[in-house]
Amino acid sequence: MSPPDHAELALTLEVASTPKPGNVDRHRDHDDLRFEHFLTGAVGARPGLELAGTVGDDPPSLGDAFERAVRGMSQQSGGNTQFGCLLLLVPLVRAAATDRLSPDGLRAITAATTVDDAAGFYRAFEHVDVAVDDPPEDVPDLDVRRGADAVPTLRDRKLTLADVMELSADRDGNAAEWANGFERVFAAAEGVLDDEGPVTDRLARAFLDLLAERPDTLVAVEHGSERAAAVSREAAAVCGDLAAAEDLAERFLEEGINPGTTADLTAAAAFVALEWGVPL
Repeated sequence: MSPPDHAELALTLEVASTPKPGNVDRHRDHDDLRFEHFLTGAVGARPGLELAGTVGDDPPSLGDAFERAVRGMSQQSGGNTQFGCLLLLVPLVRAAATDRLSPDGLRAITAATTVDDAAGFYRAFEHVDVAVDDPPEDVPDLDVRRGADAVPTLRDRKLTLADVMELSADRDGNAAEWANGFERVFAAAEGVLDDEGPVTDRLARAFLDLLAERPDTLVAVEHGSERAAAVSREAAAVCGDLAAAEDLAERFLEEGINPGTTADLTAAAAFVALEWGVPL
């Protein structure tokens, strides 16, 4: 299978894994997002993932690939299903397609991003509503919620996509992966490979491990840093025990706790594990 194949499969395996407390999975829907929306989003993202996997003398830019993936993902009635997943998967697909699927390879790929890549990233916000924190006080013109309206500022300041990710790395888990060579993604993928049983169970345990390891930044945006830290402690209490995690999943669903950034990391780890040959 090609890297775009594995990326699409990773999106479907992530949402099929259960329990992932607080997230949509094959047993649980949210009021506004259902399992089928995620399956549809994964299929819709495929053209953008194929752009990310296209190599040669003049490959499509990562920004264009990401914007196309998000545009396709958004063509379902649920809205934003996998924006953060795609932000991680697009550079991972490019890395795999160019035999650079490693932390050092990802650092080289992200360091080579351009202002045009950053513009594509901002344009992607035109397609879906994404829950994000407020920007730092010194860069209000770079609020991602401005979408394409922020592109002139990007060009004026000559900010690449790597620069934009660096600005958010201290408060956004996905941006931190961009800034740090996808270290948590690779570590989680190694855990999936070392685990046993169905891949969907392995990914559910990987999700719990990731959530226990570090507070989820989306939970922090929506519920505050103290609640995000408490959620991590609750995940740590059931790590490795999927039966115990079922009760936690029901409670988080009732409370509206959605560790979406952790789900993004899980999808990215699924991709790397597939590239590394996890058996299906």
